[in-house]
Amino acid sequence: MPNSMPHTVLGGRYQVLDKIGIGGMASVYRGMDQTLKRSVAIKIMLEQYANDPSFAARFKQEAQAAAALSSPYIVNVYDWGKDGDTYYIVMELLRGTDLKTGLKNHGALEPRKVAQIASQICQALTVAHRHDIIHRDIKPQNIMVQPDGNIKVMDFGIARARNSHLTATNSVLGTAHYVSPEQTQGKELGPTSDIYSLGIVMYEAATGKVPFDGDDAISVALKQVNEAPVPPSKLNPKVDANLEAIILKCMAKNPKDRFQSAEELRRALADYLAGRPMPISMGEATAFVPAGPTVRNAVAPGPATQRINRPADQRLSTSGTVGGQQPPQPPRESHRGLIAAVIIAILAVAGVVGWLIFGSTGQTQAVPNYVSLTRAAAEKSINDSGFFEVGDVREEYSDTVERGIVLSQDPASGTQAARGTRINLVVSQGKEPAEEVQVPDLKNMTPEEAQAALEAVQLKGQVGDSVASDEVDVGRVAEQEPSAGSSAKTGDTVTYHLSKGPDAKDVPNVAGYARADAVRELESAGFQVSVEEVYSNTTAKGYVIDYSPTGQQPAGTTITIQVSLGQEGVTIPNTIGHTEADATQMLEDAGFNVNVAYQYNNSQPKGVVAGFDPAGTAPAGSTITIIVSLGPQDTGGGGGETPQGEA
Repeated sequence: MPNSMPHTVLGGRYQVLDKIGIGGMASVYRGMDQTLKRSVAIKIMLEQYANDPSFAARFKQEAQAAAALSSPYIVNVYDWGKDGDTYYIVMELLRGTDLKTGLKNHGALEPRKVAQIASQICQALTVAHRHDIIHRDIKPQNIMVQPDGNIKVMDFGIARARNSHLTATNSVLGTAHYVSPEQTQGKELGPTSDIYSLGIVMYEAATGKVPFDGDDAISVALKQVNEAPVPPSKLNPKVDANLEAIILKCMAKNPKDRFQSAEELRRALADYLAGRPMPISMGEATAFVPAGPTVRNAVAPGPATQRINRPADQRLSTSGTVGGQQPPQPPRESHRGLIAAVIIAILAVAGVVGWLIFGSTGQTQAVPNYVSLTRAAAEKSINDSGFFEVGDVREEYSDTVERGIVLSQDPASGTQAARGTRINLVVSQGKEPAEEVQVPDLKNMTPEEAQAALEAVQLKGQVGDSVASDEVDVGRVAEQEPSAGSSAKTGDTVTYHLSKGPDAKDVPNVAGYARADAVRELESAGFQVSVEEVYSNTTAKGYVIDYSPTGQQPAGTTITIQVSLGQEGVTIPNTIGHTEADATQMLEDAGFNVNVAYQYNNSQPKGVVAGFDPAGTAPAGSTITIIVSLGPQDTGGGGGETPQGEA
């Protein structure tokens, strides 16, 4: 994957951030959906596969298969696409740890916890099987245990619809410790194949060990076909008979002897958890079972496709005879060679088939893909080619690839190389032993500062839910776990929580309250109060006109209330000496109503304002009475005028 991949944007929407994992076909990055503003996981096909149509088709198939499945126990796939030469899948970013890591760190689980986890896996498989999709790679590494204890099934990268024809044979990817006998033998797979793999997951969860182990994938696969598992209770006495019966029925060599659907298995687990009777027939789950016919679908002949014909109805009794007679013994080396060839096809994705895909040009051949094979399988494939030679083999630590698996090769797969070219391999040593480090104090740091402080001691950081804090500014680290100064191992994750400020409360609506009532209401809610008095033509004097701020505010915030002074006073114009008409106009222009009274007046001529009431100021809209002079009063007893409106 090019070093420039982080911080690029795919599809004009998905920003690629830091790498969080790598698998056989793809790298996984933490990313950001810039449209929905949410964190996502982005799976990006490895560069060496991007130009291979068969891998591109499988990658597209993974996205379409997983996106069609909706379950709380299946990782959500949001989107997929191609940006330039880059194929990508956008999916839910999960928190927690995979079941394999959990078992390594903490050992076997309690029987009820085993049943609870298996029940959730069953629900995920039920959804997939209803869509006619077989997962084909159920293993603890693909089961994510979330912080709340629930699980999510991941990685439908090798899942395939039962009617799909992406490969020339029915053999597909898988991990030898968990594949069913029929998958090892290249037979047609169905829902019961996933149930077998789940049985092994349950076995490992209950005992802390896989039922079949060996020096290489081939020996493990032979045991899957030929050997009976040690009953789980022999390894862990806490495993009761009922759970043991369920596990061993799942692991029956003959698919017909297993639970026939994930839903049937889920019901059995529900009965177990509820303490109900469970009349499970063990059948031959613990008996020695020989390999059945291993006839592969017809493909071009080569080292990956061998055929052994054996009567389909052969059965071994528990004493190891067929109908009382000793069974014919097929050549051991031939049988082992068959399984070896099938396992190489299972684990390599391309292997010898890669040679068929890329072809040759006589003097040169396209280098097959050896990445994801065991070291032994890769070296055998190189030597068996008769064209290439094994070159330097060195080991590197890897956090994501199991010990003994090829991480990279030189020359890269698909490169045209001459006869005798040495193929150099880099093989995983597994995870580098973690060192003890002290967790730094992240309080009051920005997220960027916190990430830098954690990376400096080789710890990972993730942001948790925001928390209220009276001490730490908004957007800075307020809390963390593990706590500062505690011990952790390199690679561990520290969760830190950013401050959202003090606890916010709803500000009471005090508009229209009397001043004293409003102050009491706000102070009871935990706020400070500031009073501002203003004139108002709409709110009575002494009552709240408005307040701010509103909505949710941190406790202790000062809320300002506006209290009415009543209507604001307007200066009354001095109209003395003006005519009635002019005085009326002056007062109306000032916003007052006018009332006219007439009186005799010896100092003002008739028709002129001699006085007005009230004087000074008055609220706008008030009525002002003007007193208009009738002139001097006639005291001679005759001919005098009578004021308008008087008798």
